[in-house]
Amino acid sequence: MPLTSDDTPSSRTPRSPADVLVVGAGPVGLTAACELLRRGTRVRLVDRAESASPFPKALLLWPRTLDLLDDLGALESTRKAGIDIRKFRYYSAGEPLAAFTFPEHLMPVCLPQNETERVLTERLHALGGRIERGVRLLALDGVDFSGDITATDGVTAILEHSDGTVERYRTPFLIGADGAGSAVRAQIGTGFAGSTYESAFALVDCRIEGELPTDEALYYQSPRGALVIVALPDGVFRFFASLPPGEEAGIELLQRITDEQGPGGVRLVDPVWESVFRVHRRHADDFQRGRVFLAGDAAHVHSPAGGQGLNTGMQDAQNLAWKLAAVIGGGAGPELLGTYGPERKDVARQVVRDTDIQTRGWMLRHPVQTAGRDAAFRLLEPVMERGYLPVMAGYRFRYTPTRLTQEPAWPSLCRLTGRLAGAVRTGHALPRPLAVALGAAGAGRAGAGGGEELPGWTLALTPGRVRAREPFSALVSDRPQVRTRTMTPEQASEHRLCSAPGYHLIRPDGYVAAHGHARDHARLRVELAAHLGARGRRGPAGEPERAALSRA
Repeated sequence: MPLTSDDTPSSRTPRSPADVLVVGAGPVGLTAACELLRRGTRVRLVDRAESASPFPKALLLWPRTLDLLDDLGALESTRKAGIDIRKFRYYSAGEPLAAFTFPEHLMPVCLPQNETERVLTERLHALGGRIERGVRLLALDGVDFSGDITATDGVTAILEHSDGTVERYRTPFLIGADGAGSAVRAQIGTGFAGSTYESAFALVDCRIEGELPTDEALYYQSPRGALVIVALPDGVFRFFASLPPGEEAGIELLQRITDEQGPGGVRLVDPVWESVFRVHRRHADDFQRGRVFLAGDAAHVHSPAGGQGLNTGMQDAQNLAWKLAAVIGGGAGPELLGTYGPERKDVARQVVRDTDIQTRGWMLRHPVQTAGRDAAFRLLEPVMERGYLPVMAGYRFRYTPTRLTQEPAWPSLCRLTGRLAGAVRTGHALPRPLAVALGAAGAGRAGAGGGEELPGWTLALTPGRVRAREPFSALVSDRPQVRTRTMTPEQASEHRLCSAPGYHLIRPDGYVAAHGHARDHARLRVELAAHLGARGRRGPAGEPERAALSRA
């Protein structure tokens, strides 16, 4: 096979150097590429498939992911193509069991995965990016296993093109977003621990004759197995059910299961997609090796219960991309990248656990077990909106603080807030309306020089009655990547944050990085150094840092 290199002339069009190579152009890889591009980071995006997948696959986009799409400038297209799912209804042995209605701010959008990819691809093109298709990762050369990201200046990817050409491509950083069978994961040699559920599932997307709600998801649980029905755009419905042993999957089987276990009076016609799949619960031992990172299904897979998989992967991509952009652009030290794996691995564990509980609940067969499950549903129904619906929406995951200085020296003023349901503490996402009001979230706005000013680090200051001897704003006067904003005590209380005089340090992805009170100046200094590097060490332009990271 002919061999080309990134520094050797070839018959291929010369490529500009990229700061990040993204392997896999599904929703996760596309999200990473879009987030990097909008933050001024050069990206190369490759995918082994010759064309985009036509299959609907994952469906639900939860509010935290919709916030992410809003930041990328893709929310309007997403909502235009999708439909709102307003209610989940649960049945046991054909009888109504519980119904959970989503308030508007917690409501998911149903959009088939191929349409999500289309929306993101359009946004990628608008940002100046493109997908190189028919490019397969064969191997990685020079992966560092020392744990010190500064030990090397990059990694070499050996790529095979559809015409058989093999290319050696040197990149400062690489993201593996290439799915559950990830070639990147195999190359870095990390484990993928977990197991596979015993039952297989059959799936049919089709039109119907009869009536079903077009804005609900229906869950029929019985000792014979589970049946789930979800409305899709354009009058299509998804039916998926436990596959009985020895049965052949297809629309005939789903029709029979729907007649026996489901709503009745509905005829399945005109199938759009049929599939059989097994469900796994696994996550990678490591999400990072040196300058190579895993995201999405390459890092974790789990049950489709609750429609969390795609959302978790896209949020992986956002978490990683803004950090890479900050380091490459000179706005933070390389230590920041070490927070990606622990943060997202903890979220993956929670999602795998929660979806496993839901899936096992679907599959219960013994009368005592099903009675216990049904009693739990009835008991929880009145408190679901306050308790679990925000978790499903993606708003209650918390990145556990790792330093004492991330929280106040005297947290007693926060304790009442901390006991409130939905209280926002260090590690939580800032409520979207407040984040937008503070300029800490959104697609960006026109800057003073005419360019786009993107949300970055925000120091939200809550004033007190007594003027501080040293204002907190003075601590960021030489850090142009941090903007100061005022958050009134009324705003803080309304959104369940601590309203005592002090500060909240907000990350570019809208999460609270640190919180302190009026006399916690020393703690804020520590946190600024931990997140952004030594005082005055880096600035916004970052050309020396970019050059150092791109020497190859």
